[in-house]
Amino acid sequence: MYPYREYVDAGGLMSYAPNNVELFRGTATYVDKILRGARPGELPLQQPTKFELVINLKTARTLGLTIPPSVLGRADQVIE
Repeated sequence: MYPYREYVDAGGLMSYAPNNVELFRGTATYVDKILRGARPGELPLQQPTKFELVINLKTARTLGLTIPPSVLGRADQVIE
């Protein structure tokens, strides 16, 4: 289990992590507010709201694991 999906893309078994695109969009919003004069210390803290489950089936097969269909059905992406 990995904290970033990039590890799964590189051959790791699975990850459950925040969606990086959503995190970067949130960062851009913060930068925009700061450039428009907002004080960074007064901006609310935001936490990730969208998480992704990514499973690498090729790695699972190599390890001799069978991922249940119920888990595969919940995955946001399955790498074959």
